[in-house]
Amino acid sequence: MRGFLDRIAGGVGLRRGRRDEDKVMPGDALDFWRVLRVEEGKRLLLFAEMKLPGRATLEFRVDNENDDRCRLSQIARFKPKGLFGILYWYLVFPIHSYVFKGLLEKIVKIALLNENQGERS
Repeated sequence: MRGFLDRIAGGVGLRRGRRDEDKVMPGDALDFWRVLRVEEGKRLLLFAEMKLPGRATLEFRVDNENDDRCRLSQIARFKPKGLFGILYWYLVFPIHSYVFKGLLEKIVKIALLNENQGERS
């Protein structure tokens, strides 16, 4: 839905695809995000290219806690532009809380599934 609204507003919309199906590289487009930085197995920094009243980034970090555990952090940053930017952030905050929580849960689920499949091989 967000991609459709962005396209109507003159933004990039919801783009899919990247250069390599198995690897993410700086400059790649992921939906309406642009990959700014990749530190394999440690960090992914995305910049929002959608039409927004401000600038937004989304960062994922993986920190090893010990040999068999790690912590996944998701950091959303928004630098609002003017009063409308501030209002926008507070209006969409409840939606983002829901979406970002679901996104993290899905990432963990896929990672655990991949890890379990690797143990069977």
